[in-house]
Amino acid sequence: MVRRTGTRQRMLDTAADLFQTQGYHATGLTQLTTAGGAPKGSLYFHFPGGKEQLAAEAVRLSGERTGALLEAVLRDAPDAVTAIDRAVEALASFLTESDFQRGCPLATVALDAAAESEPIREACVDGYSSWHEILRGYLAGQRLSAERADELATVVLAAIEGGLLLARTRRDLAPLRAVATHLHATLDRELS
Repeated sequence: MVRRTGTRQRMLDTAADLFQTQGYHATGLTQLTTAGGAPKGSLYFHFPGGKEQLAAEAVRLSGERTGALLEAVLRDAPDAVTAIDRAVEALASFLTESDFQRGCPLATVALDAAAESEPIREACVDGYSSWHEILRGYLAGQRLSAERADELATVVLAAIEGGLLLARTRRDLAPLRAVATHLHATLDRELS
């Protein structure tokens, strides 16, 4: 049974932030517990599987939070182009507000640890899959066939993910904005 306490949640929130900005391997146990305001022994109390379990749960949490943001952006957008603009602007804000330390909440961990940890890989797959499903559902509701909505959701997700990576690396929003511009043209062509 998973224990739910304030300490556990603080550790998850802290881990999600540190893994997003630093990656899995660069984030140590002492840093996780200190930043989370918890004694070192509490890590294994709340996460018997240690750092790997904490990382997998933190990745799931990050995926859920980003999915909720994406759903809200899409739900309130009057059209697909506006939806993409709003999603890109939200991600651009995360980048600039964090001085380009926070891009995609899954990418750093996915690149750093998913190849060697099945629980972390599965958490990353689940996060990306949920975002893909949100996009696919939205696009299917925009008069696209299920197959075409699925393909286009993959393109949108991959393009934005790539734009985030380039923007974070360059410390410049231009790649992310270029992706949005090209997605506008794609969506206009697909939906007209």
